Amino acid sequence: MHNSSPTTQLASASQSGILQSIPMLGRYAFFRIASTADANSLRAALKRLKALVDGDSIVTAMGPELVTALGAQVPGLHEFPAMIGPKDLQIPSTPATLLLWLRGHDMGHLLHRTRALAALLRPAFTLDHVVEAYRHGPVDNGHARDLTGYEDGTENPEGEAAEAATFVQGQGVGLDGASFLANQQWLHNYDQFDAFSVEARDHIMGRRLTDNEELEDAPESAHVKRTAQESFEPEAFILRRSMPWQRNVGAHDESGLMFAAFGCTLDAFEVQMRRMAGLDDEIVDGLFSFSRPLTGCYLWCPPMHNGQLDLRQLGL
Repeated sequence: MHNSSPTTQLASASQSGILQSIPMLGRYAFFRIASTADANSLRAALKRLKALVDGDSIVTAMGPELVTALGAQVPGLHEFPAMIGPKDLQIPSTPATLLLWLRGHDMGHLLHRTRALAALLRPAFTLDHVVEAYRHGPVDNGHARDLTGYEDGTENPEGEAAEAATFVQGQGVGLDGASFLANQQWLHNYDQFDAFSVEARDHIMGRRLTDNEELEDAPESAHVKRTAQESFEPEAFILRRSMPWQRNVGAHDESGLMFAAFGCTLDAFEVQMRRMAGLDDEIVDGLFSFSRPLTGCYLWCPPMHNGQLDLRQLGL
């Protein structure tokens, strides 16, 4: 009988929905701390949540505000830093307290699960807002497509490399198997995107839409070149699990990408974001020619223990 490798053990101690392929449908339910809540009511609500969340159909992520309110600390967790790039490019910081990523294939079921979770968390937490998301296009190697039609997550690490890049290890009970989440809601301008030629679109992405092959002659502003994970020192590998989102505003639809990057630290995402924003060399990622982030937050995804969320790092 062979012993499990450290990374395999990490995967078994993590929220399994993080490594799984993008679901058919998703709901991102953001909660805030109620004005009447105290540390005791927060602990009571999280104990109820701890027993319900499986880490599979519901992935739980907690922001710095919540960790601080519980009188706890998570090494490496901090708020998302706002950034200002060349030509007043804005990367906003919009801190989040508690995020539940509901995963499934029936929107009605997800809606009622959201209602049940909101009731479970009251009166300590209030549901702030919900972002509805879905999978778009065919799924190749676990990757789906952005609403532009381009594949998202092509350069994701796989297998044990994915586990090593995604989950904390060597930090002890209550931390090993955890993950950090960088979340941004990107809004696309399709009129602008449609105005580009097919070649210009491919150069924005750094890949051909038709076969997803990387372009050797892509400009330095191409998204692929801005975020080439092996080009950083140290290498900046993250696991992308993004989903398209949309909402109706009057007579118009707004939509884009609900970007989600999981990592064993927040460092890899942050160096990629800085380079995308042109903070390193004043070359801005081509994505900003038709899209912009509306939000930006960092959260911590606790590990699992005995089939429940492991909140021992938070004293629960």
